[in-house]
Amino acid sequence: MTLTDSVPAPASSPTRSADSLLPVLRAIPPECYERSNRRAWWLVARAVAIWIVVLGALAFTNAWYLVVPLWAVAGLSVAGLFILGHDGAHGALFESKRLNRSVGRALLAPSLHIYESWVFGHNRVHHGHTVRQGMDFVWHPTTAEEFRAMSPLVRLRHRVEWSAFGSGLYYMRSVWWEKMIRFTPPERHRDAVRKDTRFLAAVAAGGAALTVAGVLLTGGSVLGALWMIVKLFVVPFVLFSWVIGFAVYVHHIAPDIKWWPRRSWNSMHGQVEGTTVLRMPRVLNALFFYNIFLHVPHHVDMRIPCYELPRAADALIDAFPQVDHRRFRIKDFVAATRACKVYDFERLEWSHYPKADSTTA
Repeated sequence: MTLTDSVPAPASSPTRSADSLLPVLRAIPPECYERSNRRAWWLVARAVAIWIVVLGALAFTNAWYLVVPLWAVAGLSVAGLFILGHDGAHGALFESKRLNRSVGRALLAPSLHIYESWVFGHNRVHHGHTVRQGMDFVWHPTTAEEFRAMSPLVRLRHRVEWSAFGSGLYYMRSVWWEKMIRFTPPERHRDAVRKDTRFLAAVAAGGAALTVAGVLLTGGSVLGALWMIVKLFVVPFVLFSWVIGFAVYVHHIAPDIKWWPRRSWNSMHGQVEGTTVLRMPRVLNALFFYNIFLHVPHHVDMRIPCYELPRAADALIDAFPQVDHRRFRIKDFVAATRACKVYDFERLEWSHYPKADSTTA
């Protein structure tokens, strides 16, 4: 999808096009593109405050019955910062390009994401080729033939990562490690990625050093300092990975979501049919998710700020009843993880693991 700087004109009665997003873009009200620095700063300030308060609470307690729920909130708070940073990386959060870049870069740091690597992989590749075979790298399906050709160890890994409990492991390995940390950018993006890599390394090292110094200066031990790093940063990062891995999964994997061969794919398949509008619990959405589960309008046009996604989603649902919209239910997610194991790109359908595999699915 090629995005211009102009806002699409509204249409009174859009009709479906087989391969063009233009009718869909015209259904989005122009006010959905209005960015507000005031609203953006309020969301950022609140998200940062939640994160800092949770880290402070974790720093002053080791009682397991407090640490465990605080870890859960810490993982969600890092996810909230990440989602707002992701909006900045799309250039959608603030009115200013400079603010979007600088604040977005800072908000991605707690989740250890390199800003320019994320922009390249997420904005250009994932959004440009959503649910397209060999192109979209996030939760890309494996065919039955590919699964049979895997080694027993890789098969086991696939079974774990594509289970109801495996989203964090998948995200950390396949997205964060392989597409972020080990990412080798094209030549034209190399300097920008290296610059942001150095920035993230400096932030991580600085945060670790300040944590160690704080513990030692208050009479703690080296082991206590290491535990503090694990408690404040490592565990929340792992839990964040589960949250984001789960979020991306439910955005693009379901028995009725098709992935398309490269030559059969078009923008309607990817940006409208390849994702969903999920209504999440209000408190979780308001404090941590920032409407990102209203994913169809976000994919139709990345320029829509997160705080305008509800209005855009309502407009698209009214204009295009075929948009997949429903209230999120855990049982639907679990059902998808049981049904969506391998994919047939000729029949365009999901199935369980192939019967030739002697182990249970």
